[in-house]
Amino acid sequence: MIRRYGFFALVVVLGLMAGLRDGVDRWVAETALPPMLVETSVEVRDRFGVLLRVFPVEDGRVRLAVTLDQVDPDFVQMLIAYEDKRFRQHNGVDWPAALRAIVQAATNGEVVSGGSTLTMQVARLLENSGTGRWQGKLRQVRLALAMERRLSKDQILTLYLAHAPYGGAVEGVRAGSLAWFGKEPTRLSMAEAALLVALPQSPETRRPDRHAEAARTARARVLARLGATPDQIQTPLPTTMQPFVRLAPHLADRMRRDQPHAPRHDLTLDAGLQTKIEDLVARAVTGQASGVSAAIVVADHRTGEVRASSGSAAYSADGGALGFVDMTRALRSPGSTLKPFIYGLAFEQGLVHPDSLINDAPVAFGTYAPKNFDGIFRGEVTVREALQLSLNIPPVLLTDELGPARLMATLRKGGAHPQIAGGRPGLAVALGGVGLTLDDMVQLYAGLANGGMAQPLMWRQGGSMGAPQRILSRSAAWHVGHILASVTPPRGSAARNGQIAYKTGTSYGHRDAWAIGFDGQHVIGVWLGRPDGTPVPGAFGGDLAAPVLFEAFGRLKLVPTPFAPPPPETLILSTAELPLPLQRFRPRNAVFAAAPDAPVVSFPPDGAVLRRSGDTIPLKLREGILPLTVLINGAPVLTGLRSRSTTLPISDAGFSRISVIDAMGRGAEVQIRLD
Repeated sequence: MIRRYGFFALVVVLGLMAGLRDGVDRWVAETALPPMLVETSVEVRDRFGVLLRVFPVEDGRVRLAVTLDQVDPDFVQMLIAYEDKRFRQHNGVDWPAALRAIVQAATNGEVVSGGSTLTMQVARLLENSGTGRWQGKLRQVRLALAMERRLSKDQILTLYLAHAPYGGAVEGVRAGSLAWFGKEPTRLSMAEAALLVALPQSPETRRPDRHAEAARTARARVLARLGATPDQIQTPLPTTMQPFVRLAPHLADRMRRDQPHAPRHDLTLDAGLQTKIEDLVARAVTGQASGVSAAIVVADHRTGEVRASSGSAAYSADGGALGFVDMTRALRSPGSTLKPFIYGLAFEQGLVHPDSLINDAPVAFGTYAPKNFDGIFRGEVTVREALQLSLNIPPVLLTDELGPARLMATLRKGGAHPQIAGGRPGLAVALGGVGLTLDDMVQLYAGLANGGMAQPLMWRQGGSMGAPQRILSRSAAWHVGHILASVTPPRGSAARNGQIAYKTGTSYGHRDAWAIGFDGQHVIGVWLGRPDGTPVPGAFGGDLAAPVLFEAFGRLKLVPTPFAPPPPETLILSTAELPLPLQRFRPRNAVFAAAPDAPVVSFPPDGAVLRRSGDTIPLKLREGILPLTVLINGAPVLTGLRSRSTTLPISDAGFSRISVIDAMGRGAEVQIRLD
């Protein structure tokens, strides 16, 4: 009878246990897991994978995505050995450790050991639940059992590495390692790994920058358990939480705007060079007038890949310089930096050769009468000299011959986006009367440097560049580069003459100072000015921007890359050896135009209305072979005149026609009205 009841009791117990097991199994199976895929910080990296920028997630936290192969294996082993040595064996709950924790708590009247597994800690981190109440522990047990059924051990471990807190707004071992040690967690010292193991248990009370003793004690406990040496235990702690890197902030913002859902942006930049260029930009504005900013772009003109891009001296609004404005993308007047393309087009079209003569003399196109920056006219010079001296009259003459529309079409073909008030280009575009960005100018000069083939700039690795476009013939591009390379480098530059081809520019009113140059591989563009467009008195491209350009080349490389040799079709001759039509520039209306040295009435101008103030008016003349003859309304009033400045006896109101004839019989005439 006893055996019968014993057997029955055993069956009942086994049935209850089976029912309990099935109930627990259903309880675990029906568990709704929290989201496994939480938002991680967007990362921007350079061409070598170096971190450039980290964007916080929506709550302001830095939570970096991580995989096991991005973490030092020794750290992972240390974490498991210290936190959950049976992690690879249990099913989410380490029952012996949990029982031990319960007994120790009952015996000592306080919690001695936690008993939480790494899987239970992941459950707590995912749900952001507390640890002090039994309901929270029960929930963690349930989630841990459920996760172990649906996820692999490596997936659970990866979740821990991504969510473990490291103080402040820092989550995950990658963010923690960067914040406390300034490096990725791929290779950690034993002391560094131990601190990263200890911190997540109490990230705020163990922060080494605020609670150094608590951090030292917690780290020592980890090291001691793993058999560390006394020297390892005494290793100094980090004293500050390092700010996350923020290189190329303007470009990073732009890349994120272009692809807002991408978790990572791999750029063509070089983090080391970017750091040097940002430091140079900050130095360039030191000591300048209030509100002056600067921008630099460095690119490989053979591939179009941008190596560095700094949009302002400081990524802030401090100092009144509007640092948040990306000046690599702002429309500005390029000043004289467009002149090389005018000469290049003129070479290509056969209008002139570098050693052709061109007249730098006063000229007027209707009401537009350009003047040189220094107000001096140099007469006949070679085209080479005109570009080297950045004279204004010759490029305007050539633009008039080429047509402003041809210049604009070339700029657009080269990938630039010129903006013109009113939409119709005039001759003023030759001297900078057009809006272009620093990126535009660097891309155009990259085409000039690359044998006339404009390679679209590229900031994103593997991005679509588009097809290169020919903007100048090979020989025309080489001639321009050869002329620009002969311009003397700024005083104090380490580069020698002929190593870097460059052009400076100053926009109207001293609002923009430019310098753009290239060697055999790279092109660099420099801009300085005020982002709000107000003038900077005394700012010249040659004085401000050119020294920065050459220093940027010095930071890029020790020795500039040599230029390519001239293409075989290049015509290299002196002025006297050139074909007669190329020896001297003559515009298409030269047959009907006055000779360059024919007499010109400087004052009074044609059509002038003058007020009577006595019985005479002044007369000022230019050019012409002395002696001169002056007629008023066809009647000679002065003969044998050997002065270019005199007075005329005109006192009657009304119209008068003034004629001047030189010794060669060439004349000039104006009509005036006297009130």
